[in-house]
Amino acid sequence: MKYWPHDLFSDVIMIEPRCFNDARGYFFEGFQANRYADAGLPPFVQDNFSRSSKNTLRGLHYQLKHPQGKLIGVTSGKVYDVVVDIRQSSPTFGRWISFELSMDNCMQIYIPPGYAHGFCVMSDTADFYYKCTTYYAPTDEYGLIWNDPLLNIDWPLLSTPILSVKDQAYPTLQEIHPDHLPRCQS
Repeated sequence: MKYWPHDLFSDVIMIEPRCFNDARGYFFEGFQANRYADAGLPPFVQDNFSRSSKNTLRGLHYQLKHPQGKLIGVTSGKVYDVVVDIRQSSPTFGRWISFELSMDNCMQIYIPPGYAHGFCVMSDTADFYYKCTTYYAPTDEYGLIWNDPLLNIDWPLLSTPILSVKDQAYPTLQEIHPDHLPRCQS
């Protein structure tokens, strides 16, 4: 396993597990507690999985009172993954980074609390997983709209995205009250 911090958000960790491909298919170790702890990742308490069709966009989500760190990856298909710094007083507040995640590249990303996260599906379907550092709290759901003009995220959509009703109704980052944004810890 190789891991390294992202250039812009040094607390976002990119992870390349050892992936073995041959004529039968592939094998990779998606998580091993000791190795990931040695890489500085916290313990995880919940696993989530989703399957989505092409042009589905999920996000941009976060929890405030029960903030979640997430270890994310894809087991089939391909997604365009986006992480937005929404921490008040952060020097990178409002900036975003993106990754292409697929089973072909076996990449995983660790996203610490304090960031909004979302992805769109680029293949016919995609199976997405994430391990969380805290439990999902339905009463603590927050988000920002995927097409916030100030963020200007370059989503690689071929058409209008397929969105949940909730994701369609989120505000822009500017419209979110400061009490509903995390604070920078550094």
